[in-house]
Amino acid sequence: MKTKRLTDDDMVKDIINTMFIIAGHDVTYEDIKDREDKWYEQWTMTPEQEEKWMEHMVKYFRKHRSMPIKYAQTSASMFNLMWGLKVEQAEVPDIDNIN
Repeated sequence: MKTKRLTDDDMVKDIINTMFIIAGHDVTYEDIKDREDKWYEQWTMTPEQEEKWMEHMVKYFRKHRSMPIKYAQTSASMFNLMWGLKVEQAEVPDIDNIN
């Protein structure tokens, strides 16, 4: 039995919903779909969560679009640039105050 190919819109919904789940936010695509502001700056994720989300996207693109791994990685990076949440940066120690 042949399964229905996901539309690009379905894929965007799935990927954004997964991003919010991985980042631990109680938000869905439906909550942000009509917003025209920079909604992706309202929430954050850790570098570890971002890495997990990127890995998920690569697997997702390979499964649903049969992409070679390099193309899936590039697509995941572009998706992250467009819609990825801000990543919390680790605090850098103030080296001027070290004795």
